[in-house]
Amino acid sequence: MSSKINASGQDSSDQRTVRTPQNENKLSGSIVLFVIIMALFFGAIYSLSFLTLGNPWPMAACLVLFALAFWIPQTIWGRSDSAGEH
Repeated sequence: MSSKINASGQDSSDQRTVRTPQNENKLSGSIVLFVIIMALFFGAIYSLSFLTLGNPWPMAACLVLFALAFWIPQTIWGRSDSAGEH
C-alpha cells in the first residue's frame, strides 16, 4: 500500500510512489530492530553490575552502549530523509 502524489495534486502519468508511515517498515523488521536496541540498552544496565571504584571500564561500556541505544534509532534508522516528502 503506497500513496501516489504529484506536485500539482492532480492525476497525471508522472506519478511517483511515496513512503508513508503505514508502509515504512515491516513488522518483522521493526521487531528485530527493537530487540537489537533493547539488547544494547540492557547491556548498558548490566555493565553497571561490575562497576567498582577501582575499575572504571564498566561505566565506560555503559555510556557507550547507552549512547548507541539512543543514537542508532534516531540517526541511522530515523526518518531524517523525509524532509522533502510534503
